[in-house]
Amino acid sequence: MKYFFETYGCQMNTAESAAFKRVLRERGWSEAQDGADADLVVLHTCSVRIGAETRVLGRLAQYEALKKKRRGLHRPFTLVVAGCMASRLGETLKVQAPAVDQVLGTTEAALFPRILASLEQGIPLQALTTEQEEKPAFSFAPFHGEEGQFRSFIPIMHGCNNFCSYCIVPYVRGREVSRDPRSIREEIQTAAKRGIREITLLGQNVNSYQWKSGNPGETLDFPGLLEVVAYEAEKNAIPWVRFLSSHPKDLSSEAIRVMAAHRVFCRHLHLCVQHGSNTILAAMNRGYTREAYLELVAEIREAMPDMSLSTDILIGFPGETQGDMEQTLALMESVKFLYAYMYHYNPREGTAAFTFPDRVSEATKRKRLAQVIALQKGHTLELLQSRIGCRVKVLIEGISRKNANELLTRTERDEMAVVPGSPSLIGSFAELRLSSLRGNTFRAKELSVCPCDYSDSL
Repeated sequence: MKYFFETYGCQMNTAESAAFKRVLRERGWSEAQDGADADLVVLHTCSVRIGAETRVLGRLAQYEALKKKRRGLHRPFTLVVAGCMASRLGETLKVQAPAVDQVLGTTEAALFPRILASLEQGIPLQALTTEQEEKPAFSFAPFHGEEGQFRSFIPIMHGCNNFCSYCIVPYVRGREVSRDPRSIREEIQTAAKRGIREITLLGQNVNSYQWKSGNPGETLDFPGLLEVVAYEAEKNAIPWVRFLSSHPKDLSSEAIRVMAAHRVFCRHLHLCVQHGSNTILAAMNRGYTREAYLELVAEIREAMPDMSLSTDILIGFPGETQGDMEQTLALMESVKFLYAYMYHYNPREGTAAFTFPDRVSEATKRKRLAQVIALQKGHTLELLQSRIGCRVKVLIEGISRKNANELLTRTERDEMAVVPGSPSLIGSFAELRLSSLRGNTFRAKELSVCPCDYSDSL
């Protein structure tokens, strides 16, 4: 039997899709080239923005047409919608998209093997699920790596307790659940055995990781987990560790100290600011001020001067004035992010901000966003140009899309570089000198394969 996945949205969805695929492979399924040749099609969905859901609904309409065609050829297939959109809409999704056979929310991964068993045995899906008195609680998969890859995500927590007023995530992912550190250590060990060279710890807010064993006083916070991860990565020869996503209100001085003390942690941090105005930050329920954010940035750069920073910026939130906008531009000037994910506010039904008054007009939102994008492009260019001539360590990720004779590589600061080389080197670490810039990608003339230590300082 064959399966096909389409994964939308964040890295957590990517990791969870990888875990689902592992279950399928262990049961003897093989991957189809596309949905037209599959017995099972899974759409792993995102609900952060309405555009993501609209895109999935469009794909479901295409699969409905494919289902009708396949029925005529006596080749039926099963269509499953998983992820955040499945959690938000539940069984009502089947009304909007009748082609959907099963809806699998973010806390229902344990149902997936039951779905597979029903398909393998020819048992109707409805009969399988309705016999269950209650759905199983959320649980973490043992491994989230893609087959044959050398980079892997490792979820350390699930859900979110922040309730930012614009965000749907707490409603579709649920409350925070921290993963048992023994399970995290075991996954790192498994990753090393499978040749993984870089791991990324994942969570909606990794900084709020807080594991409790159930025994009095036996807890582990995020800095403590970073110590555990650093030990396991170094012992098992995994040279690079990253983590996503970091909420500024929860990134502690102790976590910064641990990062600075262990070179296994890459010198790049995605630190979502969202806005530069205290008024808007309060309306967003972000839990910090612009002053606190800038102090945090200063502390990070004092501890790790080579750290690059990226961020998210949300423009046009209800009540935003031109003065608020100018404070955002000023914060960007002060920090100078390497890159940013920039977008304007769109009302999201089900969030607190959906009912907020004083909405900013579409024309004003687009104008302000254009200003933010233009400023960020200037900062990105300035920072990248300052790196020309530097010798760096890179992880070779693949073949360049623009030139089959060049390799695509990434520095620990999350900068991209292309260099001539053999595809046999993919997955290896190398040293190169950044010689020029093409767009936002460096060019290098030659590389030398290097041993796997923990330093980018050459």
